[in-house]
Amino acid sequence: MSSIGTRTGWLAGFLTTTVAAGALTVTAPAQAVSGTPAAGAYTFAAKLDIGGGQRSCSGALVDREWVLTAARCFADNTSVPQVAEGAPKLKTTVTVGRTDLTTSGGTVTEVSELVPYTGRDLVMAKLAKPASGITPVEIGSDSPRQGEELKVLGFGRTKTEWVPDKLHSGTFTVGSVKGGKLNVTGKDAAVCKGDTGGPALREQDGRVELVGVNSASWQGGCLGTDTAETRTDAVGARVDDISTWVQKVRYRPVFASAPWGKATHVATGYFTGGSAGGTRHMDMIVRWNDAEVTLYQGAEDKDAKVPFVAEYQLAAPNTPTKKSTWDFARQITGASFGDGSDGLVVRWSDGELTQYTHVDKNGFHGEKMLAKSADWTKAAQITAGRYTANAQRDDLLVVWNDGHVTLHPDLDTNGVKPAAQKVLTKANTTWPHATQITSGEFTGKKTADLLVRWSDGEATIYPGVDTAGFHGETQIRPQKSNWLDATVVGAGAFVANDRPNDVLVRWANGTLSMYPGVDAQGLHDEVKIVG
Repeated sequence: MSSIGTRTGWLAGFLTTTVAAGALTVTAPAQAVSGTPAAGAYTFAAKLDIGGGQRSCSGALVDREWVLTAARCFADNTSVPQVAEGAPKLKTTVTVGRTDLTTSGGTVTEVSELVPYTGRDLVMAKLAKPASGITPVEIGSDSPRQGEELKVLGFGRTKTEWVPDKLHSGTFTVGSVKGGKLNVTGKDAAVCKGDTGGPALREQDGRVELVGVNSASWQGGCLGTDTAETRTDAVGARVDDISTWVQKVRYRPVFASAPWGKATHVATGYFTGGSAGGTRHMDMIVRWNDAEVTLYQGAEDKDAKVPFVAEYQLAAPNTPTKKSTWDFARQITGASFGDGSDGLVVRWSDGELTQYTHVDKNGFHGEKMLAKSADWTKAAQITAGRYTANAQRDDLLVVWNDGHVTLHPDLDTNGVKPAAQKVLTKANTTWPHATQITSGEFTGKKTADLLVRWSDGEATIYPGVDTAGFHGETQIRPQKSNWLDATVVGAGAFVANDRPNDVLVRWANGTLSMYPGVDAQGLHDEVKIVG
């Protein structure tokens, strides 16, 4: 059985293991599904020419810049669907937006990057030029069911054509779904060489969803197959359960292209529905130097290189005729007040301190003025953390410009009333040099820790800060270290997502780094996110 083929192959189906009485085998990428010509509605279907005719595969446009196809199309050994991340070894040309290859519509461009999905015959292929005027296919969210009928597409071989010019389709019945594999049987078609990587679709109530990608097949009835072979069973890779991965891959270059050298402040929290120990990890809010405010949604896996998968604009930037309110924001910090998404505390240039009880992708909610006075213009740094016994990150730690440090417990109840505040350190000549501060849970103490980046490049963790003050310190970077260039620092639960012990740094040169799993021993591996 083959699913990837040279010009002698047929539509590569779905199976890579045992089907029926025998074992499916894979040779090279194949040509089209041996079914009927597909109408022009499936313009998201893509044809891949790999190595100038050495191999041919099919695929599906899932984003203007990305095609989802089978990893084995690019593998050195097509029976083992493994491929390295990066540029393809062979020049690959994608044609998408035309179901009839003799026409001139759609987009023709090369593949610049491959991102494989570990453990499954799937790869995302990045287009050198975005496809225009073509609607990508949606990724399904429900698993295919036994007995369900799916439509399978491909540009591979048919019963009578070696290299068809038209996209073909066929109806397949789902036999079983096991792990990441989808076993199907053709009713009126087979998956032939050239069909490898082609989409398996669910069509219901006028919607078309991608639920599988062709991998391997017996190729019964395909041109060039032994006439004694009549089996139309095929195996594909499921995609209904990897929509988050697809979203992460297609968003990665978008995140990296942001002008990170212009990020002035960050705040972390669960703003889009995540929770500690849950599926979705912490989000991040960024305030830019033009006063735009962006919310970055946390990922759902432990990949420190790609901690965010989507973005939402919370506030528009300044215009030539109007300044945004956020132009006057001087400090921001994430906080949690319970009963919904996390919130934000903002210190403004006029001395107002504002609590937004909840923030989500639709904006800021539950605005509450905590204070407004000339005294609060002297607040140099603020950070909210879990510095008291309750479970909320609702205790505000403030470093003032004269060096004294205060803690304001339980903001939602007490606000910043003088009667509730605790003075952790009196005025001094050391703390005015605290250039960046962020709350985290690094050392396993009962209350949160404070991370400080000092003006001389030293970085320090103060473990278990509480209303009684500071209890020792741990130096995690020495004086005159590269942290002199740590312009913005924020801690959050971005990787393991059990507690906020990952530190994100925006450097002076506009690059971003992540330090996952910071603990009592300090920083460990640095992971470059941008740059």
